[in-house]
Amino acid sequence: MASQAGRALACVALAALAAAPTAAAQIRYGEQLPEVMSDERTVTRWAHANERAALRRAPTSRARRVGRLRFYTEDRRPEVYVALRSHVDAAGRSWVKVRIPRRPNGRTGWVRRESLAGFNLVRTALRVDKRRLQAVLFRRGRKVWTARIGIGAPASPTPSGVFYIRERLKPPRGSFYGPWAFGTSAYSRLTDWPGGGVVGIHGTTQPGLIPGRPSHGCIRLRNRDISRLARLMPIGTPVHVR
Repeated sequence: MASQAGRALACVALAALAAAPTAAAQIRYGEQLPEVMSDERTVTRWAHANERAALRRAPTSRARRVGRLRFYTEDRRPEVYVALRSHVDAAGRSWVKVRIPRRPNGRTGWVRRESLAGFNLVRTALRVDKRRLQAVLFRRGRKVWTARIGIGAPASPTPSGVFYIRERLKPPRGSFYGPWAFGTSAYSRLTDWPGGGVVGIHGTTQPGLIPGRPSHGCIRLRNRDISRLARLMPIGTPVHVR
């Protein structure tokens, strides 16, 4: 676990959070929720936490606790939760199934609707192909961006699975991370990301290593490619790594 001092240095190193081009909240507390809230390809809904509520294995307060909502990421940015499904229990209480951005990768849990703020809607999805060393961004199912990438070395591979963008950062000029960096919900064995473990998507000061497998788990892009991606990809975008 990173020390408080380490986290503070990470915040300084990565500079201020840039405003992401997300839509306004689409569903607020008290409104009816769709049963399937995200297909994570053309429709994805996400929200910040309203409180540090317990996450449950099933949509009932009697189910085993599998975690707790938190307000901030490792970089002290507002934490993001992708909503997968909704359920109304026998007492008429609404529950939401969310992805949990913590180790181990792929965890999900149920939380009461009122524990989450208003939902935001995104229509984008990023596909990362580790075999072809290529990333493709889709909007409403149509390809809008593609680029060659660098991924984790064999000793520290980029994990496979379905993740999402949690934070969008503007590093200082000349930074190792290039002009833009995104924090994802994926965790690797070891990465260069401040705070440790979080898989980032960022630029590079070593473009000659792309395409390739030079990283500790993060996904690297040439700076011109990450700059264009930053104009197209909002927070909450699903990231499919295969």
